Amino acid sequence: MEQFLVDALVQYGYVILFVWSVMEGELGLVMAGTMVHTGHMNMPTAILVAGLGGFVGDQIYFWIGRYNKKWLRHYLHKHRRKFALAHLLLKKYGWPVIFIQRYLYGLRTIIPMSIGLTRYSAKKFAIINFVSAQVWAAITIVLAYVYGEEILEVLEWAKHHWYFALPLAAAMLGGVAYAFKRIEDNILHRRRERHANRDRRAKAQ
Repeated sequence: MEQFLVDALVQYGYVILFVWSVMEGELGLVMAGTMVHTGHMNMPTAILVAGLGGFVGDQIYFWIGRYNKKWLRHYLHKHRRKFALAHLLLKKYGWPVIFIQRYLYGLRTIIPMSIGLTRYSAKKFAIINFVSAQVWAAITIVLAYVYGEEILEVLEWAKHHWYFALPLAAAMLGGVAYAFKRIEDNILHRRRERHANRDRRAKAQ
């Protein structure tokens, strides 16, 4: 089974990388960087393919926001806190949010859909999104390439000590999710306080 997976990655690596980058990304990019390290992938090609996948994925979410508002209303209701945060970030920071949204846990799909809901230029979004995706792919793949040996050692250790590796990975992911949740709560709490203070000042006048 393990050899089958290795052979599949070697033979269809770029296809898998593209699809993975459309859907999620980071783990696929780390995989690509490690395969560049082992000589099974070409660095410029891997960056280009991963960047195109990331670009296509965010374009899909953008067009869902622009032209599928009926479905989005249900999704928006379930994730209204995240949409509120995305709207706040867009209002405060503008286009740089498009550039950094790939690194914001839990907001990667929300921000493109939120932008699609607005009158933001589709052409401008596509240009920024394309550049952002290529930079994101280059940074992640190059780092994985540089630390390829360490990554392979960790994978080898995890394969033989899965009973430690799985709980450790779950704890790390949980910690990241908790940290971003606290950041999200703090931003939205400050927003509510500003609105409350503004309302109090308006009433006082």
